[in-house]
Amino acid sequence: QVQLVESGGGSVQPGGSLRLSCAFSGITYTNYCMGWFRQAPGKERGGVAAISTIGGATHYDGSVKGRFTISRDSAKNTVYLQMSSLRPEDTAMYYCAVARLCTDLLHRKVDYWGQGTQVTVSS
Repeated sequence: QVQLVESGGGSVQPGGSLRLSCAFSGITYTNYCMGWFRQAPGKERGGVAAISTIGGATHYDGSVKGRFTISRDSAKNTVYLQMSSLRPEDTAMYYCAVARLCTDLLHRKVDYWGQGTQVTVSS
């Protein structure tokens, strides 16, 4: 059974930083893509960043490029999202996700979702 457990969300002032973690287990794919999505109230869930086990290739939404960094620790089965220079518009529920390919994940063809962790950016 695949499990994705996010943590690290919270409240922060504009300009601040947070690091989200997604601990996963039960993935049997040889290669796969892991990513982060976010959903603000009244808006669609959208992709933020993704990382592939094939060469560690990363992908970022334009709105977070240069501010967010996705990484993974294979030994700990954990994916991270380091968020810096946070803005009020980054406020959302952040979800961890898995797909076989990043092309699938980035088109929201996700195989597994986590439960989400809330990020609030406010002064």
